[in-house]
Amino acid sequence: MTSIQMPQLGETIIEGTILKWLKQEGETIEADEPLFEISTDKVDTEVPSPVTGVVTRILVAEGETVPVGTLLAEIDSGDAAGGGDASGAGAPADYPAAAAASDAPDLVGAAAPGSASVPTSAAPAAPSEALPDRGPRSQILSPLVRKLAQEHGVDLATVSGSGGGGRITKKDVMAAVAGGGSAGVPAPRLRAVPTPAVTSMGDEVVPMSHIRKAIASHMVGSLQTTARAWNMVEVNMEAVVRLRERNKELFAAREGFNLTYTPFVVRAAIEALLEFPMVNAELRGEELIVRHTVNMGIAVAYEDGLIVPVVKGADTMNLVGIARAVNDLATRARAKKLLPDEVQGSTFSITNPGPFGSIMSVPIINTPNAAILAFDAIEKRPVVIDDAIAIRHMVYISMSWDHRVIDGVLASQFLGRVKENLETWDFAEDLGV
Repeated sequence: MTSIQMPQLGETIIEGTILKWLKQEGETIEADEPLFEISTDKVDTEVPSPVTGVVTRILVAEGETVPVGTLLAEIDSGDAAGGGDASGAGAPADYPAAAAASDAPDLVGAAAPGSASVPTSAAPAAPSEALPDRGPRSQILSPLVRKLAQEHGVDLATVSGSGGGGRITKKDVMAAVAGGGSAGVPAPRLRAVPTPAVTSMGDEVVPMSHIRKAIASHMVGSLQTTARAWNMVEVNMEAVVRLRERNKELFAAREGFNLTYTPFVVRAAIEALLEFPMVNAELRGEELIVRHTVNMGIAVAYEDGLIVPVVKGADTMNLVGIARAVNDLATRARAKKLLPDEVQGSTFSITNPGPFGSIMSVPIINTPNAAILAFDAIEKRPVVIDDAIAIRHMVYISMSWDHRVIDGVLASQFLGRVKENLETWDFAEDLGV
């Protein structure tokens, strides 16, 4: 029997939410076949099974948020030993191993079945100490459950858990709140208005997804904390367009994916960031972290919204290396195969709404970055060259920047360098042609 735990998908990840079970109890699963979808505060992703076998038990329901190390399911893999390793057995080879039981945060009281003994967390756990004995699973409380209970004055000893093994869920706490809270503690008044699935006008009511909530929180936080300013340059992309047209078929045959304009802009921006490192800086309190290396965030649109995977060490790559890295991250982002560590740590970000027809953008800064660059649709436009009207492929490249870190002169100098690089560089050698 193999035990599947909530894996630790990144150093800062302490819990995850089960979005969907892709296999049900009694179904057969192959090794490396997706078992469930998980959502963290960084990314949504699929987690594959480490073994081939039959799913015998599912212990955590869809929608539940549980700490890293929590027992999620069991798979009968025909193992003669009869006992599975519950400390990270659910994490496939290409995922970081789940935290050992002794390191798993927010596990209170008795250990989950099949796992090692778990010491009580150092975090305050007063509300959970009086819980009646409803089985070991009932003693595992997520940080969200404890926070809601504290905020609404709910004594968890009076709450009956509806989750796997008797675990108390968010739904249970809110039901207790709606029912009047715990004895002796006044419950706050709630205006509970049921939301219809369809309004009287026929509009559909759709709950926000986990990733949509995360995007909303991050974007509002950026606008509230940064002093956003914006400027733009117009770039003649004729040389880049012609180089790409001459080599795109050869490149696709050699690399196995299409050559886009993104790597050219990324490469030009990296050189400008190294020349003007304050644009690559981060404000922490009253200190500036000025970086002389570049981790480039690349905005990727996919079915659930927008995500910004990060090309780490982008300043060490040539054009082809950047193209490979961007394609890999974008492909895995759309397939929900990214790890949380791959969507954090950026020092600068680039977004490209051009393929969707946008010709001018004012993006929101991807904090804690100090700036974000946008390049829009490349279009043929009449321009004046040597006092004559000519038709050239042109693009608007804009940048939103935090005026607490960057001033207008620096922003203009940086964009001017990006423009100069794109218009004058010979990318042919960098492209390997």
